[in-house]
Amino acid sequence: MIMQYICKDNCLILAVTPANTDLANSDALKLAKDVDPQGQRTIGVITKLDLMDKGTDARNILENRLLPLRRGYIGVVNRSQKDVVGKKDIKAALLAEKDFFLSHPSYKHMAESMGTPYLQKTLNQQLTNHIRESLPGFRSHLQSQLLSLNKEAEEFKQFSPDDPARRTKTLLQLAQRLAVDFEKLIEGSGDTVDTVNLSGGAKINRIFHVRFPYELVQIESDEKKLRQEINYAIRNIHGVRTGLFTPDMAFEAIVKKQLSCLKRPCIKCVDMVSQELISTLYQCINKLSSFPKLQEETERLITTEIREQESKCKEQVLMLIEIQLAYINTKHEDFIGFTTAQQTNNQANKKTHAGMAANHGVAAPSRLIVIRKGWLTISNLGIMKGGAREYWFILSAESLSWFKDDEEKEKKYMLPLDNLRFRDVEKTFMSSKCVFALFNTELRNVYKDYKSLELACGSQEELDSWKASLLQAGVYPEKVAVDEQGNGAPENFIDPQLERQVETIRNLVESYMSIIYKTIKDLMPKTIMHLMINSVKEFISSELLAQLYALGECSALMDESTEQQKYREEVLRKHAALKEALAVIGKFSTSTCTTPLPPPVDSSWIRPSSPTLPKKTSVRVRGHAPSVPRVPSNASSKSTDSLQQIARQHHRAPPSVPRRHLPAIPNVK
Repeated sequence: MIMQYICKDNCLILAVTPANTDLANSDALKLAKDVDPQGQRTIGVITKLDLMDKGTDARNILENRLLPLRRGYIGVVNRSQKDVVGKKDIKAALLAEKDFFLSHPSYKHMAESMGTPYLQKTLNQQLTNHIRESLPGFRSHLQSQLLSLNKEAEEFKQFSPDDPARRTKTLLQLAQRLAVDFEKLIEGSGDTVDTVNLSGGAKINRIFHVRFPYELVQIESDEKKLRQEINYAIRNIHGVRTGLFTPDMAFEAIVKKQLSCLKRPCIKCVDMVSQELISTLYQCINKLSSFPKLQEETERLITTEIREQESKCKEQVLMLIEIQLAYINTKHEDFIGFTTAQQTNNQANKKTHAGMAANHGVAAPSRLIVIRKGWLTISNLGIMKGGAREYWFILSAESLSWFKDDEEKEKKYMLPLDNLRFRDVEKTFMSSKCVFALFNTELRNVYKDYKSLELACGSQEELDSWKASLLQAGVYPEKVAVDEQGNGAPENFIDPQLERQVETIRNLVESYMSIIYKTIKDLMPKTIMHLMINSVKEFISSELLAQLYALGECSALMDESTEQQKYREEVLRKHAALKEALAVIGKFSTSTCTTPLPPPVDSSWIRPSSPTLPKKTSVRVRGHAPSVPRVPSNASSKSTDSLQQIARQHHRAPPSVPRRHLPAIPNVK
């Protein structure tokens, strides 16, 4: 247990050893050697000096000449059991200890460096040394904290809550900062860049160029329903008669119905942008939390402005669609016209057969273009077949393939896109992933013996992106095709002439609506940007401050919150504490001194307690001490040779173990 303490580098080790035991076998010194091989943290303490046999002493050890330590030894004489039982006073024990060292012939010359008071002084000095060594880093840390608080503390010192000039100045600064922050988030030049989620202008850009086009594609996704509507329109226009020519009224009726369907995605686009503007406002307005009333009024004014501009924008968008409905421009330069539509229909059939023949039945290279790549999880596989697993998917115009990983070396399967549709799958209780399913309209198995293939994404944004890619590849969402009377699937075309007319009208509608889609995709972002986003930015930068003043409650608006008052007091208190701490450190540095570390000594006489050294640990070490070699009282008069003889005598093998001399090594010339 003691190892968890003494292994720490900031732990000072007191290796306590009784003087009447063998010092060379001290457990305390062995443990200290394990964790402090250089001896920089170890101080030897020799106790029970008054219990040594007559004629022996520990002078050579206390003088650090025999069995030396880098920090040396300190001798102490504690109270005996008899003194403890007799309740001998601590002061009396310290006086008795002092008298012992002063009266003992072997220790009186070093009595000033012996005893419990000297040990206490030594430990205090080591603590001082450690503090002085730690002060530079600690001072730097405190100074950096003080510098970070200086500006704010100076502002708070000069702060007067009831000063009208201060309130007016703060209100002006906060309004200007709000306008700048809002514009930065919309324009994408904010001080901090979010690397996790899209926000502000980036999210609005995604609405313009991903979400809105996706909504438009969904309108034109159901081919069977479109052909059914054209069929019914032609037949209803002809009435009881059999028509010889393709009626242009059918074209106009279908186009106007398609144009009317644009209202829903356009209004939805405006709603999404409006919601994102409000979310962006909340991000900026949080900086006004120190003034709750100001925050509340600012939020109300800007939100009202956003709603007003949203209403104007919706009116303008609906007007754009009404303008398109007012006049069907069949003279547009990009419109194919009736004649071209019929020729295109005939040429398409010829090119299909010719292209397949030229490529020997292989699809054209354009159909092999990769539309999207990414990770998806197949979530409906049974546990016996591996369970849900993540694969690298590649979507092209002809197939959906998946591989083991993104190196695309080991292909698992290739699924043709013919007759495929997709539908949403509800999230399960335990799953947070967004799931969609691919299925075959002819009720065939999609993958092995599975009727559908459920694919999971990590987020709703990723799911919408995959749906848009599938639409681009010709895989449309699931819809139930019924006629207007609810009679089920559309009728099969029996009349070849009617079938040709339907195909011609379909080509015309597709050509004209592609022009409309391009126009709407271009005009919607411009309209929203002009009527909503720019108007709201202009309101915040120009009119917000005037409307706040018009409330007539400027003084009440600038009332601080309780949290802000506590924060200001905390900053001032912390600033004063840091200054006081730095002053104490400076005073400590000038009023104390550091003692140098003694030079290294040869401590190889201490045998480690274990062959492997622990990496880290810490605490004080008290252990059984090794016996001190018994030195005669007149050891001070002995020569160096006699000291070496004692040391050799201490290290020799026990008498029961005979010494074994090494064989002589022959001299090699």
